[in-house]
Parts: sequence; structure tokens; C-alpha cells
Amino acid sequence: MAEENEGSYMNENNKTTFIFFKDIRYVFNLDELGLEIATIALPAALALTADPIASLIDTAFIGQLGSVELAAVGVSIALFNQVSRIAIFPLVSVTTSFVAEEDAIGRVRLESNENIHLESDSPTNGETKQLLPETDTGKNAYNSKLVNVSFDTVTTGQKKRYIPSASSAMVIGGILGFIQAIFLISGAKPLLSFMGVGSDSPMLKPAQQYLMLRSLGAPAVLLSLAMQGVFRGFKDTKTPLHATVAGDATNIILDPIFIFVFRFGVNGAAIAHVISQYLMCIILFLRLMAQVDLIPPSAKHLQFGRFLKNGFLLLMRVIAVTFCVTLAASLSARQGPIAMAAFQVCLQVWLATSLLADGLAVAGQAILASAFAKNDHDKAAVTAARVLQLGLALGLILAFLLGVGLQYGARLFTKDVNVLHLISIGIPFVAATQPINALAFVFDGVNFGASDFAYAALSMVLVAIVSIIFLFILSYTSGFIGIWVALTIYMSLRSFAGFWRIGTGTGPWQFLRT
Repeated sequence: MAEENEGSYMNENNKTTFIFFKDIRYVFNLDELGLEIATIALPAALALTADPIASLIDTAFIGQLGSVELAAVGVSIALFNQVSRIAIFPLVSVTTSFVAEEDAIGRVRLESNENIHLESDSPTNGETKQLLPETDTGKNAYNSKLVNVSFDTVTTGQKKRYIPSASSAMVIGGILGFIQAIFLISGAKPLLSFMGVGSDSPMLKPAQQYLMLRSLGAPAVLLSLAMQGVFRGFKDTKTPLHATVAGDATNIILDPIFIFVFRFGVNGAAIAHVISQYLMCIILFLRLMAQVDLIPPSAKHLQFGRFLKNGFLLLMRVIAVTFCVTLAASLSARQGPIAMAAFQVCLQVWLATSLLADGLAVAGQAILASAFAKNDHDKAAVTAARVLQLGLALGLILAFLLGVGLQYGARLFTKDVNVLHLISIGIPFVAATQPINALAFVFDGVNFGASDFAYAALSMVLVAIVSIIFLFILSYTSGFIGIWVALTIYMSLRSFAGFWRIGTGTGPWQFLRT
């Protein structure tokens, strides 16, 4: 009996592990799934990468002002982005999953109702009803109580979808945006002090000015990303891409004008960025209004309960992520302007390129959310395998390109010899970690698509605790190199947590064991 149980366990373990290699020979095929992933992932990747690229352009322009200004803006950007992530990440991730769920269920109900009207006397009506997902299986977060509202309303002769989570995301995004702006503006100096920029540091004045001005765009940033989450849930990543390109093109045009022509310096870079964010927000809002009825019938139709419950779990997760990256930036700042300037350049490149994999994560999340809503486990398994395989391939390509390209491209950001020397030390870490980073990002999308928010949060907290210990120890023993070694450990642990969940067939992936 013991041998039979052991054999059964090994068989189940092989099944769950096999998912990572499932149909690997078709990884680059543009079949139906491949095309669906590509049409979502490519625009999403371009849109996700656009803002870090805009920050890189800010960095390149400001680097011409001097190493102090470059380091100052580096601290401010790191602080702004990390505080933003605390609100953005839970909001966008939950919105994408919930909108994809509600949209899939709404479409199935609509098709079911149409079949009932067309075949009211057909004996197959009972089978048609089975297309609707069960609501009380307890197997997934998708199977929670559904909202009994119509997802399609007729307005001015055109059909507009009513998606409760879309309205909820807009309200929450607007509120969080104003809170973030007030928090960063009023607490700029103490927050910068926490980041290692003391009152006697030459970085303080430019850093504080940049942070306060850029914080004026926080409401636009939060609203824009909430709307991007809605479009992602619709599997439409082209609309956010168009808005992002328009906003970032405006930023690129205005940067040299405000920085050099008007002689606003770092303030000009911040002003240009804020203008671009509000333009992006307006474009997305107009496009969303044309497709979705954002005004709910009543307050009870809003999904605040679901958002708060799952958003809190992801808030725990994003705080853990934010603290690790912010701590790394803070430890670099404490080593002086040269180390901070080099860290800023390496970090921006590290994040910008890694976010290309987040396009695959968005595709995986949207497709998986729809598949789980319909209880289509076969498509869920195939989709998870395909996006993970593509993520690994993308990471290997990025590792090669960065390993070669950064050797020559570092001078675009600064001409300071000392900064360039430290950047050359960071290049091997930035390049070599790309496959690990890509898998970590894609696993995030897979977890969120399965509504596995609790595991995503708790595993990330454990990863952060271990990584923070390594950051403190290695930064004091090995300086700049130690910080990058610790960040490599941090991303490796994130990837391992994703492998473990699916590989053991636990949580929403229990169906892999059957």
C-alpha cells in the first residue's frame, strides 16, 4: 500500500511538473492561442515599456545637467514609482481579473439568452444553460457570488457594456491618486531623508523640487492605469498603447524645451511628465466612455467589497516588493551621488527591459481569467505553459542584447567616468537576470489570472523578508556589487515561488493532479 501511495504521488508530481513543458514544440506557433497571446502581449509590452522609456529619456536629458541632478532625480523617480506601485499594482491587477471575469460571464449569458430565444422549443436548452459557470463550487475566487446586473445596456442606439468592476476601479483610482499626491507633496523632505538624501546633501533641493512637481500628476497616473486595467480585462491592449504613445511622445518633445530652452532644469522634466500623464488620462477616458457605461444604477452595484478584499492581499504583496526595491535604492544613495547615479541607470534599464515580459503576463492573466470563469481547465493549462515558455525565451534574448548593448549604450546616460565605471560593474547583473526576471513577471500574471491572490501575497512577503536580510548584509560587505547580488537573489526567489505553486498542483491548480 505504501508503495502504491508513493507511486501515485510521483505520478501526480510528474503531471504537474509536465505542464512547464506542455506542447513546448509549439511555443512559437501562431495558432489560435499563439495569435491571441500575441495580439494582447505585444501592445501591452510596448505600453508597459513606454513609461520606463520616458523615464530613461528624462534620465538621459537630466544626465547632461550633471551627476548631482541625475542622482537627485533618480532618488525621486524611485520614490514616486514605488509609492505609486503600492496603489497601482493591486488596482490594475484586480481590475484586469475582475473585468475579464465579468466580461466572459456576460458574453456567455448573452450567447445563452440568444440561443434560448432562437431555439425556445429545442431540447438542447438544458445543455446550453450548462455553459454558465457554477457559482458555489468553492474551487476558485471566480466562483464567488456573481453580480446580478446586465452587462449590456442600450444607450443612444449603441450597445454599451456595464461592468461593475470598471466603475469601481475608476472611483478607487481617483481617490487613491489624490491621496498619493497629497502624501508625496506634504512629505517630500522626510521621505527623501528616508531614502538617504539628508538635509546637507546637494541632491536634496533638486530631488525635492522634482518629486513635488511630478506628484501633481499622481491622480492622472492612477486613473490612467485603472482604465488600462479595464481595457486589459477586455483583452484590448491596443487602446492603452495608443494613449501611452501619445502621452510619452508629448513628454519627449517637451523635455528638451522645458529643461534647456526655458532653463527649468529638473523642474522642466517633471512638468513635461505631468502634462503627458494628463493627456494620456483624457484619451483613455474618452475611449472608455464610448464603450462602457461607467455610471452604476446604484452604489450597491459597485464592487468595493471584492476590490478591498483582494486588493488588500495584493497590497501586502506590493508593499513587500516596493520595500525591497526602495531599500536597494536607499542603500545605493547612502553610498553617495556616484553610486546612486549608476544604480539609477542600471535599475531603469533593468526594469524597462524586464517589463517586456509583463506583456506576456497581461496576456496570460486576461486569457486565464476568462478560462477559469468558464471552468475551461484545458485552456488554462495550455495558456499557462505557453506564456511561461515564451517568457523564458524572451528573457534569454534580452540577456544577450543587454550584455552587448549596454557596453556601448551607457554613455547615453552620463559622461561621468566614475559613474560609467560603476555601470560597467552592474551590467553583468542587469543582463544575466533577464530570464529570471521574465519568469517572475509571467508567473505574476498566471497567479492573478487564476485569482490566486492570497498565495501571491503571502509568498511575496516571505521572499521579501529573506531578500531584505541579504540586502543589508551584502550592501555593507560588498557595496554596489552586493546590492545587485541581493536583487538577483530576490528575483530568483520570486520565480521559485511561482514554480512551486503550479509544480505542486495546489490552490487553483489542483485540477492538474487529476
